[in-house]
Amino acid sequence: MPDRTILVTALHGAGWHPAAWRADPAVARDTTRLAHWRRVVVEQDRAGIDAVTLEDAFTAGPLDADGDLDTRTVVGRLDALLVASAVAPATRSVGLVPTVSVTHTEPFHVATGLQTLDHVSAGRAGWRIQVSPTTREAALFGRRSGGDPATLAAEAREVAEVVSRLWDSWDDDAIIRDVATGRFIDRDRIHDARFVGEHVSVHGASIVPRSPQGRPPVFALAHDDDAARLAVDTADVVLVTPGTSGPSGAVGGGGGVGAVRGVGAVGGVGLEARGALARVRHAEQAAGSATVRPVLADLAVLLGSSLAEAEDELAALDAASGSPYSGASDAAVLATTATGLVDRIADLRAIGYAGVRLRPLRTPADSTAIARQLVPALVTAGLRADPPSRPTVDLRTRLGIAPAVSRYAVPAQGVSS
Repeated sequence: MPDRTILVTALHGAGWHPAAWRADPAVARDTTRLAHWRRVVVEQDRAGIDAVTLEDAFTAGPLDADGDLDTRTVVGRLDALLVASAVAPATRSVGLVPTVSVTHTEPFHVATGLQTLDHVSAGRAGWRIQVSPTTREAALFGRRSGGDPATLAAEAREVAEVVSRLWDSWDDDAIIRDVATGRFIDRDRIHDARFVGEHVSVHGASIVPRSPQGRPPVFALAHDDDAARLAVDTADVVLVTPGTSGPSGAVGGGGGVGAVRGVGAVGGVGLEARGALARVRHAEQAAGSATVRPVLADLAVLLGSSLAEAEDELAALDAASGSPYSGASDAAVLATTATGLVDRIADLRAIGYAGVRLRPLRTPADSTAIARQLVPALVTAGLRADPPSRPTVDLRTRLGIAPAVSRYAVPAQGVSS
């Protein structure tokens, strides 16, 4: 586990709360403007956030319980992978992790798109793997249904394997630029990523040279046992959605945490938080994996200058949307202060979490609060290093993940004297 807290911000439309756009109606227009996302991501970058994830789906917006577009929230979004590639040149150190579905997307396009992002960001690309189970998304591709969970998971495993093979298909030194022989590449250093599966198949190599990280780190959400097994099979970083602790949701001191979901507290954190982490570790053991993956807790947050202010603002958003967001969110919903959230993060770190992925309920209001209020508070608490003191490194290194060694790499031979 990294010796410091990993901090990731999850960016989604006008914010994760369906009524977030009502807090600032101008944001509803900005979500389809690249300049908006550049401003938001650059602020995270300057604050020293480790990575931002960019949500995406094939539908124009979130769906309601009936599978139709939820018109309470902002409809219309930009492609996450393209946004990440576009904002990369304006950033210096933040990891860029777009959500890219494996259900209706060709593995070749996934692989090359993410390789390109890794090149333009100089080694800061990641991939949040996601399946697309809804009938509405399937219909966009001429399919009648989204598929059963087991089939979707099997397809996801195959796509992840193909993408990994394509990423490895070029050796680091495949480009030789040999003027004497007129060869730009050494064909012996480019490999066939041949794979034939039940759902996908590929033949040949990537058309993009091996990127700075070799294989950008893969993130996956593990909200139940099946998802945990899929995450262990496909991902380098696992995201989980533990509940809040205590009947009142209060955690630690410093102003407390106003929480919407509550479960029994054990040692300062919820039983569900311990269980979510244990689920991933059990899946690793069952798979025979020697790798202990960083596990991040997903928390949906609204930050205020006081606990009362935060709770009032969340109540106003819930009233505007017609129902409490806690009933729809898979993650704990916390209305809190920066100091209160630091206490919550410290408790999660104490039981083995590598860090958190924070879902700002309002963007940019809460993403700005994360950058300007939470990060300094974490530094003061000793949970983060001061951003100016931290070197710029690739995303794998920043997350504490070992370098990616190509499956085609030939071990170096010793030199005898």
